[in-house]
Amino acid sequence: MSEKKIIIGALEVDATLFDFVTTSLLPGSNRDEGDFWVNLESLLKEFSPRMEQLLRVRDDYQTQIDDWHISRRGDPHDHEAYLSFLTEIGYVQDRPSSVQVDTNNVDPEIASVPGPQLVVPVDNARYALNAANARWGSLYDALYGTDVISEDGGAEKSGPYNPVRGAKVIAYARSLLDQHFPLDGLSHTASTGYKVIDSELRIATDDGDVNLVDPQQFVGFIGDSAKPDSIFLKKHGLHVEIVFNPSDPIGADDTADIADVMVESALSTIMDCEDSVATVDANDKVQAYGNWLGLMQGNLEVEFAKGGKSVVRKLERDTVISGPDGSERTIRRRSLMLVRNVGMHLMTDMVTVEGRKIPETLLDAVITTLCGIHDLEKDGGNQNSPHGSIYIVKPKMHGPDEVALSVEMFDRIEDYLGLDRNTIKIGIMDEERRTSMNLLSCIEKARERVVFINTGFLDRTGDEIHTSMEAGPFVPKTEMKAQQWLTAYEDINVDEGLAAGLLGHGQIGKGMWARPDDMTDMLREKIGHPKSGASCAWVPSPTAATLHALHYFEIDVAGVQADLEGRDATDRTVMLTIPLLESGRELSPDEVSAELRNNVQGILGYVSRWVGQGVGCSKVPDINDIQLMEDRATLRISSQHIANWLHHGVITDTEIISTMEEMAAFVDEQNEDDPEYQPMCGDLDSSIPYQAALALVFEGRDQANGYTEFLLTERRRRMKSSASSS
Repeated sequence: MSEKKIIIGALEVDATLFDFVTTSLLPGSNRDEGDFWVNLESLLKEFSPRMEQLLRVRDDYQTQIDDWHISRRGDPHDHEAYLSFLTEIGYVQDRPSSVQVDTNNVDPEIASVPGPQLVVPVDNARYALNAANARWGSLYDALYGTDVISEDGGAEKSGPYNPVRGAKVIAYARSLLDQHFPLDGLSHTASTGYKVIDSELRIATDDGDVNLVDPQQFVGFIGDSAKPDSIFLKKHGLHVEIVFNPSDPIGADDTADIADVMVESALSTIMDCEDSVATVDANDKVQAYGNWLGLMQGNLEVEFAKGGKSVVRKLERDTVISGPDGSERTIRRRSLMLVRNVGMHLMTDMVTVEGRKIPETLLDAVITTLCGIHDLEKDGGNQNSPHGSIYIVKPKMHGPDEVALSVEMFDRIEDYLGLDRNTIKIGIMDEERRTSMNLLSCIEKARERVVFINTGFLDRTGDEIHTSMEAGPFVPKTEMKAQQWLTAYEDINVDEGLAAGLLGHGQIGKGMWARPDDMTDMLREKIGHPKSGASCAWVPSPTAATLHALHYFEIDVAGVQADLEGRDATDRTVMLTIPLLESGRELSPDEVSAELRNNVQGILGYVSRWVGQGVGCSKVPDINDIQLMEDRATLRISSQHIANWLHHGVITDTEIISTMEEMAAFVDEQNEDDPEYQPMCGDLDSSIPYQAALALVFEGRDQANGYTEFLLTERRRRMKSSASSS
């Protein structure tokens, strides 16, 4: 972090941030620099104390819940008494009888077309560009490079191109075309060419031309109608592009010259300033802000070496195609981008007011909104939001009052920046227990701004453990997904979204697939998300987005949602069923050891990169060397789970330390091929990442809501300071 501060009125602004605002952010925005700082000061003075008061409300609720459980320790849990208590203190509020979302000017990727959603750390420009460009993905590449296609029968994927594997890929893709875009009486495998005649798509075969069963699925083409370069088909709002190229090695061997099948994949992407980044000071944060600004301006580029060559990556531009009748149409080539700000609990010294730190989320809201203005004021096409909206995802909100304050904050920011009311849209992360219990009320508070509700089952589990820490020891983490509260939580999220009339205005979303290399399992399991009525779900990579998109071709989400609107809503009080170990259940020493080793290895594997290298999200090998996508949400679960078992005597301090030492050596070995990795075991006492992991466990019960950010940020800043002074 830079030492220099710029004094503006009552503000002290980090020089790095000040320079970014004055030389990059404000120019081209048509906003006055003097007004910006005056308005920022007013915003901070108005909302900082109000946010701090709401944080005290969180702590007060937690204290009352802790005391309630402590006073009944040893007694069987009384569900009805617990509900009455939470209602009496205001933790559980009355459910509104009627809510109607009325969010306007929402782009179709959010309002009406179901599909995958990527989440990517915005501080990494290359990753951000890859995600933004993941609106379209090669089905051939996604199949060839993953375990979806078996390697049996000589179809290995390693080494140079394997024609045996390639044939399996092509057969798989043709079967998907037959499933979703069937021909009248024949299979796409029989095709010898595709052409457009009299505004209709004709498919040539040895037995003559055939048509699509549903001609309306044909939406356009590129090139000559008699021999197109590509054609576009559509189902459930999603497109595929069949690409023809007889000069391509794949197309040359294809009877219809098909070189690839491109699938419309990541309809939207969350550019993340929160759980997947490790931004701990102004230098880090300005890098994230700068990338978001470049995405909104449309000029972000990154150059890197690949295959011995220099590659420049930039945002894809939209494609103009010919409709069936020859009229011009536009195909979007980029994901609709949202930005996720940090939660209300984080404080920053990038800007201080009269020497006091401010809630970082206030700074995020102002800066990311002003970045979005650059998109709104573009001339011509290639806008992020042609409908004129700025999409901001709000995480870690606890209940309706915090949502209401966020709405009021955005009102004020719009006034200061001269934006129409409700230009800024809100995505509500349903990941904290008090929000889940009062979700419909939360939606009501943001009914003119809300564009999604999304279950975050990882953070939700961490908050479940912390909130009920004093109730008793929890079940092993591996059993958590089968617990009654979690099933109810996922169902209620859909129920409340439908009840609020979110359809046509926003998304009902589901959480992340955490095993990026296990695509066969993802295809088998993640279809449950569209089947549940969710209109989007998170994926960890562009490849996963392409494969998950196949679920939305298969499932008519709108039809599922229509069927669900008549079902009986799940009783929200089921979410208060605490996932405790059953009375009398004794875990064996082997069960305890296995759970502890798994949790500790996960903590060390993630923290060693977060603190040691500033990597906020990455594939981390677990104890069985299975690659898992880890971020702070997964860390929150593991640290809180160990803290819970320690608190209730399931494990001891000695067992934790012994396991930490064992797993530190194991994690060091797993990372020995990473030249930037700093081993912990040379000196555990002086290893900042290792000591951070210990703190997350032994101080975990005392961390507000079980959040890991406070300890991680302090240790990462210490790590950066140590590196700069050495």
